[in-house]
Amino acid sequence: MNLLHHLRLGKGSLWAILLLTLGGALTACRENAINDLSPTDTPVYITNYDRSVNFGQYKTFSLPDSVIIQSNDSYAAVKNSISDRFVTNVAAALTAKGFQRVTKGQTADLGVAIIRVNNLYTGIASNPYSYYSNYWGYGGLGGLGGLGGYYYPSYYTYQVTDQYWEIQMVDLKNNPATGSGQQQVNVIYDATIRGTDITDTQSVDTAVTAIFNQSSYLQATR
Repeated sequence: MNLLHHLRLGKGSLWAILLLTLGGALTACRENAINDLSPTDTPVYITNYDRSVNFGQYKTFSLPDSVIIQSNDSYAAVKNSISDRFVTNVAAALTAKGFQRVTKGQTADLGVAIIRVNNLYTGIASNPYSYYSNYWGYGGLGGLGGLGGYYYPSYYTYQVTDQYWEIQMVDLKNNPATGSGQQQVNVIYDATIRGTDITDTQSVDTAVTAIFNQSSYLQATR
């Protein structure tokens, strides 16, 4: 069973943004192995790949010179010292494994994206104290010790921030058309960096080295 994702070409998504740099419009979805790590946790490197894929069949890859910033449903490309280091290191790691990088617009076997996810979610939850306020004698019914007028709202809003880095690879070599005539591509490799945020180039070096060290199956046939 394939563990990663089937994608269809489309607009308005992360891989549609990469059309500007890879020369193809690809729609991406994701699966996160760990969702409860905070920025204060130590770095955790999670790699996953399609077990049915023989990576030796791929020779070339296309990698933009910028990082994609994903904020909920919006995407933007960014270039700075951190993104440049990511691109340089990922390209070097794949080259060392026998893959050849091609320039923008050239045909490639693999599409590679480096993604900085910075999502903010807002939710609404019920407040159990709205019940207990009456039980305890707060809710304006004389109050505890004669102090009335306390009030707990029945619902409250909360915000959750989800931040991590991700490296994805999609199969551009084998992308058959679907019944609707759209081309389908597969995410065949996904690496996620969670925990302590990456804020300097040395952290980039450490993360990329760790990711590719535990991805021995990424090897082109020489």
